[in-house]
Amino acid sequence: METAATPQGASLSPIQRSASLAEVLLGAFLVIGHNVFHIVPNEVPFLFILFWISPRLRTGKWDLALLRRPPSGVKTIAIAAAAAAVLLLGSQFVVEPLAAHFWPSPEKVSSVLTTSALSWKTALINLAIVWTFAAFGEELGYRGYLLSRAADLGNRSKLAWLLALLYVCVLFGFGHFYKGPAGVLDSAWSGLVLGSVYLLTRRNLWASILAHGLCDTAAIVAVFLGWAN
Repeated sequence: METAATPQGASLSPIQRSASLAEVLLGAFLVIGHNVFHIVPNEVPFLFILFWISPRLRTGKWDLALLRRPPSGVKTIAIAAAAAAVLLLGSQFVVEPLAAHFWPSPEKVSSVLTTSALSWKTALINLAIVWTFAAFGEELGYRGYLLSRAADLGNRSKLAWLLALLYVCVLFGFGHFYKGPAGVLDSAWSGLVLGSVYLLTRRNLWASILAHGLCDTAAIVAVFLGWAN
């Protein structure tokens, strides 16, 4: 996040970078602690809260820059749709075949998708969950918060943003550890696409939120219509 204390191009102080390191480690603990070791509650609400309070504690101000209104709503929707297509097609034709080569066991899916949406009511509830908890909550937590804090460690250079992107996509994969090895790889791919969209749109979250929501919506529609295997 670009804050009043750390504008673009400014150097972060050692104290600021140390604070960011502590937050990166805390985020990793929450993700791994919940999804791998099951010793803490779900990480998404915690990351969501940290997204809001971190800039407040750092600068004394709220920072809504990542949720600012995009210059073009049409362009944002188009980018999100293209990203969703890349995510889904890459998953279907590249990631899943590659994962099957190393891990024959099929990828497990979210409980939202295992409970077949046999009614409109169930489908609508599932849609509400994926758009609020997954699309909005995960994008603010992983892309908006963790990616920014990880980039702080390299003083937000171009290389730092790239390494932060790779780090968070791996962490996002482990955030879906319940899916098994194939699912971790597939989710890491999702994190790579969504994180790239976030950076390419100059760190505006709306395109990645929409892309995330569109992908999950496609999965729910497939279950509702009986197309999912």
